[in-house]
Amino acid sequence: PARTQVSPLSQPPRLRPPAPPRTHALASPTPFSNTMALCIGDVVPDFTQESSQGTINFHEWIGDSWAVLFSHPADYTPVCTTELGKVAKLQDEFQKRNVKTIALSVDDVESHRGWIKDIEETQGVSVTYPILADGDRKVARLYGMIHPNAPDTKAGQMTVRSVFVIDSNKKLRLTLTYPASTGRNFNELLRTIDSLLLTDNHKVATPADWVHGQECVILPTVSDEDAEKLFPKGWDAKKPYLRLTPQPDV
Repeated sequence: PARTQVSPLSQPPRLRPPAPPRTHALASPTPFSNTMALCIGDVVPDFTQESSQGTINFHEWIGDSWAVLFSHPADYTPVCTTELGKVAKLQDEFQKRNVKTIALSVDDVESHRGWIKDIEETQGVSVTYPILADGDRKVARLYGMIHPNAPDTKAGQMTVRSVFVIDSNKKLRLTLTYPASTGRNFNELLRTIDSLLLTDNHKVATPADWVHGQECVILPTVSDEDAEKLFPKGWDAKKPYLRLTPQPDV
């Protein structure tokens, strides 16, 4: 018998199976990637790791202070040597702000102690803060410090020059990442910490290139009526949303 052909247009549409849920790119990490991207406002991962000053239990070590954690590709490297020297020179400035500093390198404790001697000799300083010995990359992975495109070295994959500013509630307040070839500006880091400490306690923000003692911006959420009570020194309204006022705590 003759077979009847059915036009595809007359057939009911096929239902596609539902697509699997989309997941974050880091949900299935590679051995050298972080399992979760750290975002500003997150409580930072706690860890226990050896250092040039003994075992560090990180959250306990921070205590009621703020902290700056900064990483280095390796010991006995020229840019890192200048950076650790600079942080040693700025210890009084960090302490004025109740900020502890802690470095990280992937070499072991004995290597760190030898390197510290070089830093002190060449930079004319005394290194009084700890350097984490992260040979197993535990902290580097927790904090996403592994350079994703760097070739393996003899010691393993390279860490980037990361900086994490952490407050006394163990929350991440600022993060910076520099390439391995570029030394960090630690005076800029102090400037941003000054801004964070100020804006935590007053309803202001800090404009471009602001430094301690200069005018601040009144938050747009503050009405003029409330601003009169909060900012008795007055303000200069460039626009209704741009009101400049003297720094309230000086």
